[in-house]
Amino acid sequence: MLPATKNSSYNLSSPFILYLCHTLKIYKPKYYKTMAKELELKYGCNPNQKPSRIFMQEGELPIEVLNGRPGYINFLDALNGWQLVKELKEATGMPAATSFKHVSPAGAAIGLELDETMKKIYFVDGLPLSPLANAYVRARGADRMSSYGDFIALSDVCDEATARFINREVSDGVIAPGYTDEALEILKNKRKGTYNVIKIDPNYTPAPIETKEVFGVTFEQGRNEIKLNGEELFANIPTQNKHFPESAKHDLMIALITLKYTQSNSVCYVKDGQAIGIGAGQQSRIHCTRLAGNKADIWYLRQHPKVLNLPWIEKIRRADRDNTIDIYISEDHEDVLADGVWQQFFTEKPEVLTREEKRAWLDTLKGVSLGSDAFFPFGDNIERAHKSGVEYIAQAGGSVRDDHVIETCDKYGIAMAFTGIRLFHH
Repeated sequence: MLPATKNSSYNLSSPFILYLCHTLKIYKPKYYKTMAKELELKYGCNPNQKPSRIFMQEGELPIEVLNGRPGYINFLDALNGWQLVKELKEATGMPAATSFKHVSPAGAAIGLELDETMKKIYFVDGLPLSPLANAYVRARGADRMSSYGDFIALSDVCDEATARFINREVSDGVIAPGYTDEALEILKNKRKGTYNVIKIDPNYTPAPIETKEVFGVTFEQGRNEIKLNGEELFANIPTQNKHFPESAKHDLMIALITLKYTQSNSVCYVKDGQAIGIGAGQQSRIHCTRLAGNKADIWYLRQHPKVLNLPWIEKIRRADRDNTIDIYISEDHEDVLADGVWQQFFTEKPEVLTREEKRAWLDTLKGVSLGSDAFFPFGDNIERAHKSGVEYIAQAGGSVRDDHVIETCDKYGIAMAFTGIRLFHH
């Protein structure tokens, strides 16, 4: 029988050896956890997909697991999220954070200070927030329903303020270039000591050619290293309105960088340095635009006075509050307002937020920027975007119906840039 000791001369990184050991249950290679070359995982995307590992063909892994046991999907989220926040930091010069779920961001943001309304809708009133904490609060707050159980990526060393916010929310783990002693202590104690904490080398540069395997066939391509932070993004403006304020350029860079790491087809609505609606992985671009627009609408409706002043019962869980708000502002509001039901959430029965009230409130949303990972084929995307306050657009261009898209933008005074850049991500 094969001896399986730490000092064995056998090639323990061999896929055959890994599979044999797993199948025969010869050993439990705990030492893989700290090996520099590879890391054994609990299983792959699903529990039936074993064995599973991450490894380097050359050199050492650029990550170190400080706590927990991250899985296959955790690492996919972590490594994609890290690339996103690293680029956001390079493009804006500000701390950045993203909330990832199933290999697409639920939110992404830079560390602009929150105003009182934002603090209230994100449930952080009275909580001390650093610039990095502001970034993650924004990233998670954009779509709190989708961010439940997320994997976090931070551009900067995680500080105590950020760790304290992470500690009170439901998530699977975090990746960052480092952690303060105070932050690491907080995170190591989260989820009964099993919380996943990953440190990444901020100076790591991957090989220029990347490969992956599908059904036994190996794919190879050059990495997508295109930079999305220059004035050249706005060199081609075919619309009558050609004015992009600096704030809009900033937001559109955030949108495009976010899309670079979002499953295609995808669109992203951004306002004030944070994504407020991301539509990912849809076969139809109009469905992407609708999905992301609906999320942006929910984000803004959370700021409606009726929502801000909902009479919550004491000690209601944040997740329950998020879900209740989501239903309250939908057409299914009776699911939480019916007699015998509302008492579970509120001290008194709230008034319905009517369709007319919602539309009137949404009509006050202005200055939203919209990015797309490829061209818009029809003007219906612009019509939908306009309903969510979009005034600035950056998209690839190149559709046979570009003239119709431009015409629709001109109807609403929207400024649109053709970037000439497609950002499909799979």
